[in-house]
Formats: sequence, structure tokens, C-alpha cells
Amino acid sequence: GVVGEAVKTALQLGYRHVDCAAIYGNQKEVGVAIKEAIDSGLVKREDLFVTSKLWNTMHHPDDVKAALSKTLEDLQLEYLDLYLIHWPIHVDKDTGKQIAYEDIPIVDTWKVLEECVEKGLIKDIGVSNFSAKKVGEILASATVKPSVNQVERHPFLQQPGLLEYCLEKNVHLTGYSPLGSNDRPMENKELQRILDEEQVVEIAKKHNASPAQVLIRWALYCETSVLPKSTKAPRIKENLESANLTLDEDDLKTLKELDRHQRYLDGTEFSEVEDSKYTVKGIWDE
Repeated sequence: GVVGEAVKTALQLGYRHVDCAAIYGNQKEVGVAIKEAIDSGLVKREDLFVTSKLWNTMHHPDDVKAALSKTLEDLQLEYLDLYLIHWPIHVDKDTGKQIAYEDIPIVDTWKVLEECVEKGLIKDIGVSNFSAKKVGEILASATVKPSVNQVERHPFLQQPGLLEYCLEKNVHLTGYSPLGSNDRPMENKELQRILDEEQVVEIAKKHNASPAQVLIRWALYCETSVLPKSTKAPRIKENLESANLTLDEDDLKTLKELDRHQRYLDGTEFSEVEDSKYTVKGIWDE
């Protein structure tokens, strides 16, 4: 499939971090690609960093291990390098109805993840789309601290408060959608595509680079890691080459001034369902 080929291309080019999730529905395909890469001698398992995520329907402590087992089986792996709670949102796996956040204490979900670390099924655990407040609630009682918080991050959504908090607490911040989310502005005309932002385009021209490369390189200057997504081989190569780009102080100042707290993925889909237990403000604690 397209995703499997993209993974193989990325590994051939030198990528070693593969970011997966149960909800993406393609972990079997990714697993086949990883196995082929290992079997062919292209990579060793220990050279790879494989992340996956626990979906909203599997937060009950009784369900966590089954979800992890399925992910490991699909990916054909014995362990994950990193396993994240995908969203701070609970959904009943049988009815599909939302469950209020406080009705399944996230620390109870976390305790089971800690057990999975002890068993060697996961090397590190973390969260995704968590506010500083919600990260703090886990830190307060965790034996194994969250090592990562994966959130949307780009110059339009820099989240300096969250970045500062995570750096202070030694929780690594990883940015997804570093190029914005190309389909979202088409759905919502008020959202501007960050790749078309005039200053981003100007900086790219100045360095003979693409706007995407500027955005990816910017993230690395912020002490964060970054997850560009593509299935096209030339793009995958171009994204990796972003690391060779040098942005100067003027570039970084210009990009810093673009912050407008614009989310492309704001959780609206969770707040607009029937009998929703969540609001957009509540998800982000804003």
C-alpha cells in the first residue's frame, strides 16, 4: 500500500522514527514495511524508534493491555519505543458514547501503562494533545514520568507556555502538523495555509529552500522534535534535508511574530457529537 511504500522509502533515505497510531488504521501495513526493512538488513530493530498511540475507546484500565497487544501484533514488534495516550478524551468502546474525563481517572490508565513499561512491552510512555494542566495531573502521581507530549505545533501555534512548562518538567515536546494541515483550510475558510504565509515563502526564497523546509527547521530550533508527514518520495527526501538548513536570527524573529494561536486540529469533532462531554476550551484548558 501507499503508506507501507512511504515507510520503506523513508527508512531507505535515513529516517528512523516511525510515528503510528491505532486510529490511523494502517498499522498492519506499517508492520509489514518495518519487517521487510529489518529482514532485508536495511535496518536493525534497535536502530528504529517506533511510536504508537492508545485510542480514546481503550482508556479504561481493563482495556489498555489489549489495545497495546493488538498494536504490537499489527506492527509485528515485541516492544514499542514510545506509547502515547492519543487524546484526553474517553469514549465507551461498546456504545461509542463519550465518557466524562473525570469518570475514568487518567492516572488509572497511566498506572497500567507503567506496568507495560515494567514488562518491557514499552520503553517510554507519554501523552498527545495534553495541556500543561493535564500533564501536571499525571506528573503528580506517576512513577514513570511522561517522556513526551505530542501536540500540534507550527509558527501559527507556538504554545510558548506549554513549551516552557514541558522543558521545565523534562517532558519532550514533539510537534505534529508542522506544515499546518492542508485539508483544514479547505473546510474552514477562515484558516490560512501556513505554507502560503508571505514571510515563510520569503525566508524560503532567501535560503533557496521550500516553505516546508523552513517550517520543519524552525521546529528544531525550538528544542522540539517534529513529525512531517508525506507519502511522496521527493517530499520525504526534501523534509529530511531540512536539517541541513540554517536560519538566521532575523528569520527566527520573523517566524516568532507569526504566532496567532491558530489550531488546525482543535478537537471540534469531539465537542460536536451528540451528548458530548467535552468542549474545545475544556480539552485545551483555555
